[in-house]
Amino acid sequence: MAHTIASCHRLLDVIDLLESDPRVQLVFTVAPDVFNHQVQRFLDRSGALVLPWHQAARERFDLGLAAAHGGLHQLHAPLLLMAHGAGHGKRVRPGPYGGPVLADPPVYGLDAQRLIHGGRVLPTALALSHDQELEVLRRQCPEAVEAAVVVGDPCADRLVASLPWRRDYRRGLGLGERQELVVVSSTWGRDGVFGRWPDLLPQLMTQLPPDRYRIAALLHPAVWDAHGHRQIRAWLRDCLDSGLLLPDPTEDWRGPVVAADHLIGDHGSVTAYAAAIGCPALLLPGLRSVPAAGTPQHLLAASASRLDPRRPLPPQLSRAAGVDRQAMMAALTSRPGDAGVLLRRTMYRLLQLTEPGRHRKTGPVPVPGPGRWRARHDLAG
Repeated sequence: MAHTIASCHRLLDVIDLLESDPRVQLVFTVAPDVFNHQVQRFLDRSGALVLPWHQAARERFDLGLAAAHGGLHQLHAPLLLMAHGAGHGKRVRPGPYGGPVLADPPVYGLDAQRLIHGGRVLPTALALSHDQELEVLRRQCPEAVEAAVVVGDPCADRLVASLPWRRDYRRGLGLGERQELVVVSSTWGRDGVFGRWPDLLPQLMTQLPPDRYRIAALLHPAVWDAHGHRQIRAWLRDCLDSGLLLPDPTEDWRGPVVAADHLIGDHGSVTAYAAAIGCPALLLPGLRSVPAAGTPQHLLAASASRLDPRRPLPPQLSRAAGVDRQAMMAALTSRPGDAGVLLRRTMYRLLQLTEPGRHRKTGPVPVPGPGRWRARHDLAG
């Protein structure tokens, strides 16, 4: 069930664990979501077999996979539900028409509103990245505890597996030996870097000498969907003309993170993953929503250096201290290196099939290339 581009990225990591099995036929469907505009195009380009949602909701399947929540109650299959980012760090926000403001809002994705429909627990298996999430689930939705399985974080494992090839990622991005890569990561919404400081990228392009620095912007897929691809590229046209690397949201964002020397980010998952593999991170100041206690996002908010966009940026980059890498990784996953094995085992259990052969070793993420990033801007312009 492909809800968004962000959830597609997580699903592609997971389905790779079983789609080569000749006993398994993999079928995609674009599930209901306000940010699903580009999903059909993404799946078509990948060569996936895609069923219309109305047909998928009528059929019966042996296993359903989802990394978001829309329409889950309409699926006729045992369901494996997982997060699409760095664990469950966000809290539930009040609805668009207000409502009571809770002193301790529930953690999104581990609450009964998302996990129960019509008195029925929706996931047959709920994949968690951390033992602490199990304790949160026990408080918020005890009915779903029986479905929970702590599997770790497949994205964190692939980032770690990619680190030995860091120089390949840097070459793929066209970086010189002495150039430093500054990655600016923005989640969606008013608390994201792009929403709060739209002038940050032009400031960086102006203040950082191009012979020493390259700048890449990783915008959450929902940012692209909310504003439109043409509009995003129009807003950033001067930056692109000055050499900004701007991957399409369908591209794998992890290569630039492995290659980065600095990361400027917010409470989004990319910042947490970057800090966990040792990249010095500068955090956007003045976060209005407080991440759930004990999560990677909470650890970042408590310990990362703060960026002040009103002051000169180069000295702030040079002084940024890395967050404790081991502490960040420990907050991300309770099963480091084992997510693939545990997810594969869970899927075959739900399929009621024996696992074939030996599990493949976790592989590195794809090497990026700046040519196609730039080409898309040129075609759009």
